[in-house]
Amino acid sequence: MPTTTMTDQGKTQAFQDGIATNTSESLVERYRALLNRQRVQWTTYHRFERELGSGGQGTVYLSYRRGADGFNQPVAMKVFSPERFHNSRSYQKSMERVAHVASRIATIQHDNLLDVQDFVDQNRIRIMVMEWIDGYDLRQLLNVERLDLVRRLAKPNVWDYINRVIATFGPEQTRIKAGVAVAIVRDCLAALGALHREGIVHGDIKPANIMLKKTGNGKLIDMGSAFELDNPPDKRACTPAYAAPEVLEGASCNERSDLASLGYVLIEMLAGRPCFDLEMDYRSLLEAKRTMPHRLVDFLPPDVVCNNHLMNLCKRLIAADPMKRFADAEAAELKEGGAAEFHRQLIFGDLASEYGNDIRVLLKEVCRIDMNDPQPEADA
Repeated sequence: MPTTTMTDQGKTQAFQDGIATNTSESLVERYRALLNRQRVQWTTYHRFERELGSGGQGTVYLSYRRGADGFNQPVAMKVFSPERFHNSRSYQKSMERVAHVASRIATIQHDNLLDVQDFVDQNRIRIMVMEWIDGYDLRQLLNVERLDLVRRLAKPNVWDYINRVIATFGPEQTRIKAGVAVAIVRDCLAALGALHREGIVHGDIKPANIMLKKTGNGKLIDMGSAFELDNPPDKRACTPAYAAPEVLEGASCNERSDLASLGYVLIEMLAGRPCFDLEMDYRSLLEAKRTMPHRLVDFLPPDVVCNNHLMNLCKRLIAADPMKRFADAEAAELKEGGAAEFHRQLIFGDLASEYGNDIRVLLKEVCRIDMNDPQPEADA
């Protein structure tokens, strides 16, 4: 039976039936030649297995990086569409900017931030290779039809736990309970903090760009709209319903703009309905964003309105005047009045929960239902 033995010199040696194996000299020579060359190259082929999502920038597919000896690694591949550009030159310039920012993001390596692995050219079409995340984006989890399936198919005690602690029915979509909603936001703030410290703005925070892994932690994804604060693009892409007021007005966009977008996501989770009507015209949408801080008392449910810490957090995130928001993501999480303070309040009131596990419980039920597994998961 194969075993592995550590020598006194700290090197690992393989043994077969207690006898040291004989190594092929030719293989050793190839190994040493490879190290001496200080360079390797190979060709990889990717097949688009299935579409993961699409939007204004392009389409994302699940693929696999296939290696030697049966190795397969799932990856997500975003194919950037040239359709919204005037000509090939403008597409290329935009892609050069995306590649530059992506290469900086690839060095951050934060647990709550998407890993960017490569940026390639395929017949002048650019593709970003990223980690594949095993989970659901927040937009999918806010779908009330999914929650209704969980209610009907989960064990009664599991549903009771989900309904009391994690998620329940809102006026239009799933409503996330306050502790879990703030936990999701804190994961996003941690990711944004890592970006902001490097002088990078995400630029497109919305439910579809927040992934929740089956392990229970959140990931901020889609770096296609990210840009450097000291080198902003001439034209910025955004999702109007989640963009800060100053972004819609064409003014400067910075860290505080990301916070406003995340604030709208938090309010949507707490309220169980979108903050703004997607059919609004520009003027009406801008006015609704400016007045939202004053309308929170009527927009949010009573169990949220009664908590001053949570209400003040929401108001400071989405303040119409950027200077009245938190200075950056780190301040929004950790400074006075930030998200961490709300969680500490729950701890002192003996109302806290294991939020990562709560998210995992919900995702297990959603995944089981999506896979048509007739057996409910074990008790929460």
